[in-house]
Amino acid sequence: MIITSRFRAMGTTIELILDADNDPVAHTALMEGRTSILDVEAALSRFDPASELSRLNREGFIAPASDVLFDALSLALDARADTNGRFDPSVGAAVIAAGYDRSFDELPALVQGRAACPSAQGMPAILDESDHSIRLAPGVRIDLGGIAKGLAAELVAEQLSSIGPCLVSAGGDIAIRGVPSSGHWPVSITTADSEWVVGLTDGGLATSGRDRRNWTTTTGAAHHVVDPRTGAPATTDVMRISVFAPTAVDAETLATALMIVGSDAAIAEADQRGYEAIVVTEDGRTLVTGGLS
Repeated sequence: MIITSRFRAMGTTIELILDADNDPVAHTALMEGRTSILDVEAALSRFDPASELSRLNREGFIAPASDVLFDALSLALDARADTNGRFDPSVGAAVIAAGYDRSFDELPALVQGRAACPSAQGMPAILDESDHSIRLAPGVRIDLGGIAKGLAAELVAEQLSSIGPCLVSAGGDIAIRGVPSSGHWPVSITTADSEWVVGLTDGGLATSGRDRRNWTTTTGAAHHVVDPRTGAPATTDVMRISVFAPTAVDAETLATALMIVGSDAAIAEADQRGYEAIVVTEDGRTLVTGGLS
């Protein structure tokens, strides 16, 4: 039986879907999953001044860091290396400079424009496993918005998997464990002119785009996907990209990195990595990797 829990957290809609007996064990697992999502939000939100990430950004050092913060930043730095800096958690100051200095729902109609702010050139943070400490390089501000939802989805999917097959969606960043009784998990993906429904049986899926979280500044239009190389919202013909990968974290970080390089390069790199991707361009085209064509 499919049991669902849906709620708001992390600035988006969270959906926990579990294929299991409709009993107290399953409902308790869903409640615990919700608590885990809220714990991730409490640790990694840059909009909450009381969050652990906000404290790290203010003080530049924290010890010991929670497992959530330590693991999230570790994964983000791994993704930074894997994408040659196109995904970079040190874009915190750049995202603020672009005008995204509060939750998206609270942004004013017109945001004050500010100069671009490139991310760190060297290693932005040192993580020490011996004492679970994190030290930021001078002037660095960390933004984990590009990995937090994928990490939360993976954590909760792993928890729920002990009860039965499950799908966790954090605003469209999806983690899957197990195959449901129907044979697959149906997921809808918006293309340039239609909706594709794909049947997933494992792995993760994430979508990154500039068609929803965008705003107007006194110096022009802006969106939340910052190019670390320029410190400004990415200039790209990609309006939206969906990436299928082994985990939601992989999908989320790669979607950001591929969006920045443009549609043709994004499809080519996804093919080279062996991942499937769907790209919607600003001129209304839908491009897909070889495995989906």
